[in-house]
Amino acid sequence: MAEIKFTEDEMKTLKELQDSFNNLVLQLGQLRVEELNLERTSQKLSDAKKKLDVDYANLLDAERKLSAELNVKYGDGVLDPRTGIFTPTAKANQ
Repeated sequence: MAEIKFTEDEMKTLKELQDSFNNLVLQLGQLRVEELNLERTSQKLSDAKKKLDVDYANLLDAERKLSAELNVKYGDGVLDPRTGIFTPTAKANQ
């Protein structure tokens, strides 16, 4: 078979397609890297949120325990957090 030489326009069109394809592949790769970074950041945020949720639950438990201890020690009443003065609540049966 005889060799066939492509025209300059055909070669130019092929090169443009190849360049476009290479550019697209590069953009897809960059997008995937950005996606991985976002996933990593999202995981860090999720981990931080889980830790804060546990910290919050622990603080609630500590507050309940302290409240129960103070209630046993001082009875029912109201504490003014600005002054530290506790005013016992009068009971109806006393």
